[in-house]
Amino acid sequence: MPYRALRRLGCHRDLRVVFVLVLCIGAMLFLSNIYQLHMMQGQCICKLQQPATTESSQQPIVCIHALNLQTGYLKHVTNVFSRIGYKRGSPNDSWDVLWVHAYPFVDKQLQLFNLKWHQKVNHFPGGGYVTRKASLAMADLSFIPRSFKIPEKKDALLNYIKIHPDQKWVQKSNNHRGVRIKTSEELNLTNPNTFVQEYIGNPYLIDGRMFDIGLYVTLTSIDPLRVYVHEAEWLLRFCPHEYYPFDPQDILKYVITDNYLPVWKVDSLSRSYNDLKASAKVSLLTYMKNQGKDTEKLQNDLMSAVREVYLTMEKHFIAETNAYASRRNFFEMVRFDFILDEHLKVYLLEVNMSPNLSSAHFPRNKLMYEQVVFSMFSLVGIARQGTAGYTQRVTDETNMQVSDRDVSVYADQCSSKLCEDDCTLQACRVCLPCLGPNDMDTVKLAYLEHINRKTWKRIFPSPFTSQHMATRWRRDNNSEFAKLNSKNRLMTMWFLGKCLQDDSWCS
Repeated sequence: MPYRALRRLGCHRDLRVVFVLVLCIGAMLFLSNIYQLHMMQGQCICKLQQPATTESSQQPIVCIHALNLQTGYLKHVTNVFSRIGYKRGSPNDSWDVLWVHAYPFVDKQLQLFNLKWHQKVNHFPGGGYVTRKASLAMADLSFIPRSFKIPEKKDALLNYIKIHPDQKWVQKSNNHRGVRIKTSEELNLTNPNTFVQEYIGNPYLIDGRMFDIGLYVTLTSIDPLRVYVHEAEWLLRFCPHEYYPFDPQDILKYVITDNYLPVWKVDSLSRSYNDLKASAKVSLLTYMKNQGKDTEKLQNDLMSAVREVYLTMEKHFIAETNAYASRRNFFEMVRFDFILDEHLKVYLLEVNMSPNLSSAHFPRNKLMYEQVVFSMFSLVGIARQGTAGYTQRVTDETNMQVSDRDVSVYADQCSSKLCEDDCTLQACRVCLPCLGPNDMDTVKLAYLEHINRKTWKRIFPSPFTSQHMATRWRRDNNSEFAKLNSKNRLMTMWFLGKCLQDDSWCS
């Protein structure tokens, strides 16, 4: 074969080899790109599945500040915090919730004057005006037994005794220890820091026993005032000994002690409570209905008493909270303890600042305590998963929870020329263009409380029961409304507006 032909053949062979090599390299690069793309997609999926490392998604911290925690008296509180995702911290940590058993505002270890927007404390400054026994007794309210502070009201007491010589009394101090019924001659009128209170000698009895009704009450806001009562359950405590034949020396006939008789051991209520699984509240009301009693009036009287206490004391709360950066850092759950006389007249005996939430004496109360605590956490915004609650900062997260459209009310009157020109008119104050930033935060917090309240019922602002009642209230211009301060009027008008939109907001 000539030399030239051999050379051409060699060139073609070289070209084929090069072509094959290029194809192989191209295929390898293509496969490599596909693999890298797949890996990148896998990494993105992993990142999406991992929680974001923002402030709101970090595990929230609760600081439980109390003595002798090892005894377990706050076990159910700590259990609920753990179940909703909180970890325990100390006062020195950047905690989200501070749960204090004693009144925290005199504790120098706790710095509460400049709390951050997301921090919550389970007491209100000024709460002692409601929970101190002497302060409450002197409130001069019709449902509180007549009381006289010693020695300041000694002369007034002596004058009253002259008119009512047979009246029996109990002498109390703030620690409420050693209470016994006394005649007027047995009273110690020189004992300072005590008060003398009328004894209600004709109590309403069930199975011959005296009892009290404990209502769990949560205060979520001051100025404006918002108050809720735990609707699902009442705490019923019965005296171990039957009331008659009466013996003032036997305090187990008329004083509720830690070893009270529980509802499941009271014959007239036990079948409803034990067999039918009704609540203690329903068991009591069913029994009373069967006895021909007006249970609707009883419930209204109880709610009215709670409402009146806070309306009477709100000015003290406002004065006390003025020293703090914000009033929105505080909430408080207490227990109102009532007794009834034989005519079902309601008497408030005391309000417990840190009510017992331990089931040590009665393990069957465990579920009730944990349900009360969990539903209260939801109400005040500390049980919302993934967030510390409404942040008062305009973000996608806060708008997701509650937007401006959610709190808009009175579209008819707010669209009028009248409200467009003058926001000072009462009818226009709650229109969205008339609400300042603080008022807007207020109605948004009220909105979240309502939709997260679970088993809690709003008692102030007062419920309207139905759209029909709300229309009547609006038309009649309720005289009680005029007595409210400006912020409580605005809050009441906003709830009224929501009720007129939707029956579920009426009560």
